[in-house]
Amino acid sequence: MIHVLETALPVFLTLGLGMLCRATRLLTAEGVKALKSVAVNITLPAVLFSAFATAEYSVKSIAIPVFIFALCVLAFFLGRIGCNLLKIPGRLSPFMATGFEAGMLGYALFTLLFGAGEVSRFAIVDLGQVLFVFTVYKIMLSGSGDWRGAVREALVSPTIWAICAGLLLGATGAFRALAPSGVSGILTSIASFVAAPTSAIILLSIGYDLVPKEIRWAKTAKIVALRVGVMAVILALALLVNRLILGGAMHTDALLMLMILPPPYVLPVFADAGDERANVSSALSVLTLLSLVLFAVLTAIYH
Repeated sequence: MIHVLETALPVFLTLGLGMLCRATRLLTAEGVKALKSVAVNITLPAVLFSAFATAEYSVKSIAIPVFIFALCVLAFFLGRIGCNLLKIPGRLSPFMATGFEAGMLGYALFTLLFGAGEVSRFAIVDLGQVLFVFTVYKIMLSGSGDWRGAVREALVSPTIWAICAGLLLGATGAFRALAPSGVSGILTSIASFVAAPTSAIILLSIGYDLVPKEIRWAKTAKIVALRVGVMAVILALALLVNRLILGGAMHTDALLMLMILPPPYVLPVFADAGDERANVSSALSVLTLLSLVLFAVLTAIYH
């Protein structure tokens, strides 16, 4: 129980501090927006660079992102089927069934549970959904079919640059080859220092945005049920493929962490109407709370 509290309590405490900052106006919406920008554009890229530079690469590990990409596509189509069966209105509803908010939540939780030294396990699993979100997901969300716009957005993203740099050094063996000269150690030290506040900044920001009294519990229940149902199906499929085809190359703890995450937080930006935006935001809030509860369960399991 002590080990569980050591890991889970800081998460809920920091989340509560974010809510307190909103209630007491210690932070403003603009201030939190700036904190998110620091996390997404500075501290998180440092996490990603280090994770991919130090990861272990093999033929099977390269197959993992491809498989996760395919799972995300499958989840979207399952979401469309589920929306028809459950009669869930809204253009964005099927998008709630796929994609994962790894950047603003997943890495923070995985690091807290398993340590910064193990985050490469999660990064390899996350890579497939990053590629999905930056390509297929955002193109379908915009409704314009603008592949060029998606490519331009990816090319200016610090997240993509950090992943590419880490992959280049890690997959080619250059990072390991530079270890005797001390260069790798210096890069790791810099990345670790910059990445250190990531978890606290992200959880503080999420807590600030969580306003339970504004959640439309009844209207979002079907969306939450849709997400949970689709995640259960693709998790079962992923575990089966990992065992029978990938030979266990995909770490189960990283896969479970990915599957408990909510959809990307960018979704409400693409809403066509105010009512739909409110429903999607409410569903994201509920799914975030559910993710944190499931994180506590994972903490109990792995400790």
